[in-house]
Amino acid sequence: MDKKITYNAWYFAAALAGILLLQSVIAGFAGTRAISYSEFQQLLRNHKVEAVAVSDRFISGTLKEPLSTGEQRFTTTRVDENFADELGKYDVKVSGQIESTFLRDLLSWVVPVLLFVGIWFFIIRKMAAGGGLGGGLMAIGKSKAKVYVETDTGVTFADVAGVDEAKEELQEVVDFLQNPEHYGRLGGRMPKGVLLVGPPGTGKTLIAKAVAGEAKVPFFSISGSEFVEMFVGVGAARVRDLFEQARKHAPAIIFIDELDAMGRSRMPGLTGGGNDEKEQTLNQLLVELDGFDTKSGVVLLAATNRPEILDPALLRAGRFDRQVLVDRPDKMGRAQILAVHLKKIKLDPDVKPEQVAALTPGFTGADLANLVNEAALLATRRDAMAVAMTDFNNAIERIVAGLEKRNRLINAREREIVAFHEMGHVLVAMALPGSDPVHKVSIIPRGTGALGYTIQRPTEDRFLVTREELESRMAVLLGGRAAEWVVFQHLSTGASDDLRRVTDIARSMVVQYGMSPDLGPVTYERDQRTMLGGMAMPAERAYADTTASTIDREVQDLAQQAFDRAVGVLNERRAQLDATAAKLLESETLDTAQIAAIIAQVPVSA
Repeated sequence: MDKKITYNAWYFAAALAGILLLQSVIAGFAGTRAISYSEFQQLLRNHKVEAVAVSDRFISGTLKEPLSTGEQRFTTTRVDENFADELGKYDVKVSGQIESTFLRDLLSWVVPVLLFVGIWFFIIRKMAAGGGLGGGLMAIGKSKAKVYVETDTGVTFADVAGVDEAKEELQEVVDFLQNPEHYGRLGGRMPKGVLLVGPPGTGKTLIAKAVAGEAKVPFFSISGSEFVEMFVGVGAARVRDLFEQARKHAPAIIFIDELDAMGRSRMPGLTGGGNDEKEQTLNQLLVELDGFDTKSGVVLLAATNRPEILDPALLRAGRFDRQVLVDRPDKMGRAQILAVHLKKIKLDPDVKPEQVAALTPGFTGADLANLVNEAALLATRRDAMAVAMTDFNNAIERIVAGLEKRNRLINAREREIVAFHEMGHVLVAMALPGSDPVHKVSIIPRGTGALGYTIQRPTEDRFLVTREELESRMAVLLGGRAAEWVVFQHLSTGASDDLRRVTDIARSMVVQYGMSPDLGPVTYERDQRTMLGGMAMPAERAYADTTASTIDREVQDLAQQAFDRAVGVLNERRAQLDATAAKLLESETLDTAQIAAIIAQVPVSA
C-alpha cells in the first residue's frame, strides 16, 4: 500500500510539472506571429515597427499597431541585406521559416537531470539490495539466508542413503515439525539445536535439506562465514534477523553450514588472536539459543567437520544438546549410496552396487558420486553403450593413484627396478597372514611421482587392528625396498613414501598404542588429529630425554624387524619374484588371477 501511494505521488508531480511547462510555452507564443522577411521589410518601410530585438539568426519585435489578425508581436528569420536586395530586384519574395529550439533547449537540461536521477536511484537500489557500494551498506544488518520451500529443496530421506542412524535421529525433528502437539503430549521437548558432525563429503547438508523436504517447511540455509563482515556488530545483527525471519515463517528449519567459521572456541591459543566481530556474533547466537522457545516450531540444525574447535558454551545442554554423527559409510551403506547414483547412468546389467562398494573402502558419499561420474565419462570416452565394471575399476585407479602417464619415458634399468619393487609388495602381502588381498599391480606411471603402484582391497570393513596385523602391514610396505635389496643389492629413492608410512605406524605402536615391551602400556603422545581424521597437529612432548631415546630405538627396531621379515620372505620366493617381475615387465599390469597363475607354476625355495 505504501509503495502505491509513493508511485501516485510521483505521477502527480510529473503531471503538474508538465502542465506548468506547457502553460509557459503557450504564454510565450501567444500574441506572436511568424512573418516572412519581405513582409518585415514592408512593415519597416511603412513605419509600423516600434521596436526590434536582433540576434545572429532571428529578428523579433513589436508593432505600433496590431496586424489584421490581431497579433502585435512578430518574429522572422534574419536575412543578409545585400542578399535581400539582390532577390528584390527580381521580384522574389523572401520568406523565412522560424526554427524552433524548444525541444533542443528542453533536452539540454532535462536529459542530464534525468540521467543523474537514474544513476542515483540505481545506486540506492543496489546498496539496499546488498550489492554495490560497501557490500550492501543500506542492508548491512540483514541476513543473507536463502529460503527454500519444500518444492525448492526436492530432497527427501529417500534421496539420502548410507546414514540410516542419522536419519532415525532426525526423523524426530520431522515428527515434531509436522505434529508438535502430539510429540509433546508426555511433557518432552524438542532439542533446541541439532549438530550434524562428520567428515567432509558425508552428506550433512543433504540430510538437512531432506529434513526440510520431509517436513514440508521453509528451509533457511546460510553458511557460518556469511555472518562475519568487516564491520563490528554486523554478524550479531544478522543472527537476530535470521531468527526473526524464521519465527515469522514458523514452522521452519534454520540450517547453519560450517558452524566452526563463527563458533570457534574463545579460549586463548585456539582462536589465533582476538576477533571482536566473531565473538559478538557467537555471543548473539548463544543469546538466541537461550531465548529459543522450542514450541515456536523453529528447529536449528548446524553442520561441522571440526567439532573439537567449537566453543564449549555452544555445545552445552540447552543449546546444541544433540549431536548426530554422519560418518563414512560402511560397505552396506556404500552399496545403498551407489544404488541411488547408479540410477542416473546407463549401466551394464553385470554391474552390481555391492561389487563396486567392496572396492571402495573409506569412500564418502561425495567420493562415490564422483566415482560414478568418472566411470560414466570413461565409458563415454570409449564409445560404449553402457557403463561396465572395467570402467569402475579404471575410475577407482584414476581417483586413488592419479592419471596414467604412458608418455613418461623411463629407461630400461629404472623400469626393471620398479617391476621388482612392486612385485616385492605383492609377494610379501600374499605370504603374510592378515594382509589385505592384492587387487592389481602395475608399472605404468601415475600421478605426479608414482612410477608404479600396487592396489590392495580389504575384504571387509575393519575397526580394530592387532599388533601382528600392524607388523605384517609394515612388512608389506617395506616389501618393495626389500626386493630391491635382494635382487640388486642396493637401495633407491622409490621407497620414500613407504618409509614414511612405516615410520608413522611404528611410532604410533610405541607412543599411542602401548605395544612396546620396554615402555609398557603407557601413552606418551596424544593423537593430535581431529576426531574426524583431519591433519595431525604438532604433539607436545611430555616425557624425559631418556624416554625419547627409548622411543626412537623402539621405532627403529620395529622398522628393522619388518624389513628383515620382508627380506626373508622374498629370499624364500626368489624364483617367484623373478618370474612375476618378468611377466610384469612384459604386460605392465597384472591382476590377482594372473599373479596366482604364475605363482602356481613356480615352487617356493626350500
